[in-house]
Amino acid sequence: MVTIRFALFYEHQLPRPWGEGQELKLYQDALDQVEIADRVGFDYIWEVEHHFLEEYSHSSAPEVFLGAASQRTKRIRLGHGIVQLPPAINHPARIAERIATLDLVSNGRVDFGTGEASSSAELGGFGVRRTDKRAQWQDAIDAITRMFVEEPFAGWNSPDIRMPPRNVLPKTVQKPHPPLWVACSRRETIHFAARNGIGALSFSFVEPEDAGKWVDEYYRIIESEECVPAGFAVNPNVTVVLPMMLHEDEATAIERGIDGAHFFAFALAHYYGTTPHDPGRTDVWQEFLERRASRGLSREQIIANAGTLNVNVGSLRGAVGTPEQVIDLVRRYESAGVDQVAFVLQSGPNRHEHICESLELFGKAVLPHFTEGRDEREAAKAERLAPAVEAALARRKPARTSPPGYRIDEDAEVARARRASRGRRPVEDVRAAGRRRFRQGFYKLVHGRSDAQIERRFGPAAQRVFFAAMARAYDPSAAGGFTGELEFRLSRADEESVWTLTIGKTRARASQGPAKDPSLTLIVAAADFLRMLAGDANPASLLMDGRLELRGNFDLAPRLSEMFGGPSPY
Repeated sequence: MVTIRFALFYEHQLPRPWGEGQELKLYQDALDQVEIADRVGFDYIWEVEHHFLEEYSHSSAPEVFLGAASQRTKRIRLGHGIVQLPPAINHPARIAERIATLDLVSNGRVDFGTGEASSSAELGGFGVRRTDKRAQWQDAIDAITRMFVEEPFAGWNSPDIRMPPRNVLPKTVQKPHPPLWVACSRRETIHFAARNGIGALSFSFVEPEDAGKWVDEYYRIIESEECVPAGFAVNPNVTVVLPMMLHEDEATAIERGIDGAHFFAFALAHYYGTTPHDPGRTDVWQEFLERRASRGLSREQIIANAGTLNVNVGSLRGAVGTPEQVIDLVRRYESAGVDQVAFVLQSGPNRHEHICESLELFGKAVLPHFTEGRDEREAAKAERLAPAVEAALARRKPARTSPPGYRIDEDAEVARARRASRGRRPVEDVRAAGRRRFRQGFYKLVHGRSDAQIERRFGPAAQRVFFAAMARAYDPSAAGGFTGELEFRLSRADEESVWTLTIGKTRARASQGPAKDPSLTLIVAAADFLRMLAGDANPASLLMDGRLELRGNFDLAPRLSEMFGGPSPY
């Protein structure tokens, strides 16, 4: 049996309308909550880095908040969940310096979670190409971990990072560096974490039994030759994230926590889908109140029934309930092999005093059921994985030494950097901007229209245009190695049209008619399919309502948006 650990996860959400001093109260309340969590026995806090995501996340400088938290706590670990690694957002040397400084002021309590960024607001705001962000993550994590261990750092020369040799200071307390993690939102990225020998921070609200399948695959890869560590240590851990609100009375827990849980999911979909957003003007909270039920977040479907908690039961529930219900839910994650559960309490309109009461109750009524024998189980896990970890580290390229006799030369170094920066072509950026404008315009044509109106406007001829555009937008890097056929069966009032996308290693081809051997078939009304393309309908909601049917390899479904030029969470 695994040892399960517990964490708090923070986005610093602040739904409109905003009043004077609310951001100040938001941060001060969060520090008070972290102090309670440390005292009652939580193991981690995770703090995100997001930019420009109004209402959903006001956490743009997590290193500052975690630094403050380090001085209000004694034992809890301080997790970046995550630092965005594209160099246009954070220069690798600045990341290494901040992580090391936080490790020093916290006396070695930092966990270094990483990610690529994925929302259009952030990628566009910093000029990062969506198609480049995975390669930039891989490049940056290699450079940063070398900055931790090389003295001096031997320099870097890649398409996105150019830096001469420098001694990057300070160095971390934890050696060779703090534990590494990466944000994950689906099965493919869990595999990605394992292949890189780092912890998986899963931000999907996944049932324990489904999480168990991910855990098994993760540890299979960790113990295989596929694992080549991104850093100089292996951190084999899987974390899941859940909304939570706790009370002895189930109905009270629901009343206090379910709107916050649902707003978290709604706002996530708002920023990571194709919903148009006007900075400073769009009111996400008002849209949530008007559209939550249509997005599969019905308040009425969450009722007190004193039964077993399921994370998604008609509508997102998570760990909103009584201590007994949450104990049972955590036991199921523990049996599935999950190493850590991170709870989201500060979300939507959830009140500070209710969050504090939940934390106290969790420490009193839930935590004691999971602490006995922790050290022994963790030692047994480390012993079991030790040969695989040793073999994986042997596959990692070692630390380097600085070029002999290298001396700082400002003029020469600046000249080299300028020469390297010339010739960057913005063609892909222009294309991406064109795709975004197209989706936003398409949304306005679809939003609020009836099925009949959409069908009249977008008949078979228009469908041909859309499928051809999907084929042109295909991104092989998002396919996870998949090749095969995707079949789309679109029903109208009086007929069905069938389209096939044939996916090759480097390109996709659209054709009308059924697939010979489809890996995945989507069966949906033509109007709903066009709503999905426009970002006006949530596929998960359509599935729960029975308006979307999937046949074949279900694991392909979460990838489809990103495969054809759209965003995905993290």
